[in-house]
Amino acid sequence: MENKSIKFEQYREEYKEFHFKKYLVYDDKNAIYMQFIFDIPGLVSFNPKLKILKKNFKFKDIKSQYVQNMVFHIGMIELISYWKSTCSPNVIIECGYLNQEQINWWKKLYFYGLGELFYTNNIETNINDFMKIKCTTEENNITYDKIDDFSDGYIIPIGGGKDSVVTLEVLKVDRKKDYTLIINPKKTTLECAKIAEFDSNNIIEVYREIDSNLIELNKKGFINGHTPFSAMLAFVSYFIAYLLSKKYIALSNENSANESNVVGKKINHQYSKSFEFECDFEEYSNKYLKAPVKYFSFLRPLNELQIAKIFSRLDKYHAIFKSCNVGSKEKEWKWCCNCAKCLFAYIILSPYLYKNKLVSIFGEDMFENKALLSIFIELTGKGETKPFDCVGTFEEVNFAVSKTIENIQEQKKELPYLLKYYKENYGLVETKNDITKRYNEENNLNKEQNEILRKEVF
Repeated sequence: MENKSIKFEQYREEYKEFHFKKYLVYDDKNAIYMQFIFDIPGLVSFNPKLKILKKNFKFKDIKSQYVQNMVFHIGMIELISYWKSTCSPNVIIECGYLNQEQINWWKKLYFYGLGELFYTNNIETNINDFMKIKCTTEENNITYDKIDDFSDGYIIPIGGGKDSVVTLEVLKVDRKKDYTLIINPKKTTLECAKIAEFDSNNIIEVYREIDSNLIELNKKGFINGHTPFSAMLAFVSYFIAYLLSKKYIALSNENSANESNVVGKKINHQYSKSFEFECDFEEYSNKYLKAPVKYFSFLRPLNELQIAKIFSRLDKYHAIFKSCNVGSKEKEWKWCCNCAKCLFAYIILSPYLYKNKLVSIFGEDMFENKALLSIFIELTGKGETKPFDCVGTFEEVNFAVSKTIENIQEQKKELPYLLKYYKENYGLVETKNDITKRYNEENNLNKEQNEILRKEVF
C-alpha cells in the first residue's frame, strides 16, 4: 500500500485552495452539453464535460433557473474527482450558493464517499477538518417551474451487470414509454438494453469526459483513488428525469451495499450505493431540487444471493452481461478472471450455474485458480479487509460457497481447489436457513413495487 499521507500534508500546504469557478449548459439539435471549470491555483485547471444525446426525446427547455441549479449540483459532485488530487483544505464555490445545511450535506457525502481513498492512502483526517467550503456568491431565490406534468414512468440506469438486468426484467415498465440510462455506453450495456426490448429511442446515452489534466496528475503521483460514482449518477439521472417528466429513477443497489469494507470502521467502497445515501439524497432533492422525482433502489430489499438466483434464470443475458472493472478497460469488455469482482460474481452464481454454465460465461473454472486464494480469503471474511470493490457480504459469500460445496458433494464429484481449501480450513456454514427467502423492509419502494418484487422471492 503506497503511503501518501506525507503528500497529503504537503499538497494541502502548497495548494490551499480549490475553486469551482463556473458551469455552462447549452444545447444544439443533437445534444445537451455541460461544462465545469475547476481550478487549483498555481497547479492546474480542469474542464470536465457531460453530453446527453437528444435523439427524439421531448426534453424540457434548459434555459430556466431550475435547470441552472441542477447543473450547478452536478458540478458539485464532479468536483470531488478533481479535488482529491491535492485535497486542498479550502473549497471556494464561485458560481452558486449553498447554505450551511447544504454544506454539511456535501461534506458528509465527500468524506464518506472518499473513505476508501483516505484508507488506502493512509490519510488520517476527520469530517470537520478535511475541507472547508465557502461560497462567494449571495443566495439566489430560484424560481421553480410549474411541474405538474410528471408521469409515473421509469428511468432505469444500467451498467451491464446482473443487478440492473434483474431490475429490467422484474420491474413492470413500458418499453415504449420508459427509458434505460447508460453513462459512457459500451457494447455490453447497449446489448443488455436491447435484449430487454428497449429500442435505441428509449436508451438515454450520457457521455462523461474526464479532463486529461487529471489523468496527467495521476501519472505524476498526485493523490488518487475511488470516488462516489453512484452519487454522480444520482444527480445526472435526477436531472434527466426532470427533463423527461418521469417520476421514478429505479436503481439496482441491493441491501448488501450497506456493509463496510473494514471491520469496525465506516469505510464503504459502495457508500453512494448505500441505503443511507439513498435516503440522504431523497431528503436533499426534496428540499433543494424540488422536482417530483423519486430516486430509489428497486432491489434494496434483496441480498446479492437472491439477485443471483433470479438472474440465473435469465439465460438470454448470460453471454453478454459483465461486471469486471479491469476487463471494462479493454476494447471488448471481458471478464479478466483475476480480480475480486470477477471471483465474487463467479461465487454468487455458483449455487445455481456451476459448473458448465459458469465456465461457458467466464471462460474458465475460477475455483481452480490458485492465484485467487488471497482474494477468496478476503471475500469470505477471513482476511483483514473486505475487497474494495462492489462485492456482497461475508454471509452471502460463505453461504454461496457452502451451498456449492454441498451440491458438488451430492453429485459425488471432487471439489475444485478453492472450495477444497475452504472446506478443509473453515468448514461449511449452515445452509438450511435459506437466506434467499429474506426480505428487507428497510427500503423506499411503494406498495406496488414491493408487491412486484415479493412475488419473485416468495
